Amino acid sequence: MVKRPDTKKARLNRHKRVRGKISGTAECPRLCVFRSTNNIYAQLIDDVAGVTLAAASTLDKSISGNGGNKEAARAVGKLIAAKAAEKNIVDVVFDRGGNIYHGRVKELAEGAREGGLNF
Repeated sequence: MVKRPDTKKARLNRHKRVRGKISGTAECPRLCVFRSTNNIYAQLIDDVAGVTLAAASTLDKSISGNGGNKEAARAVGKLIAAKAAEKNIVDVVFDRGGNIYHGRVKELAEGAREGGLNF
């Protein structure tokens, strides 16, 4: 019998490895991305204080349509950048959450860059 690799466990291992190397501060928070099947979520996190500074997702009222596609991910990136600009945040550290930098994760990052975030 052929054993299928546990992709969820592999993603969590990648996420733990990345989290050991990066951390967010109040001046340069961590832009954390979580991707589910139907939606995508982004948070700006200050790891020193342990607080979320801003959050956006495809569940927000300002984003309409399907939450599980690239257009919605780019809209979430622009929305999180707008919320960061309100709090005078320009520089962030990107945390892809163990996901491959491809598809919806890449679109969210490009949308955040278009909105004015630097990483």
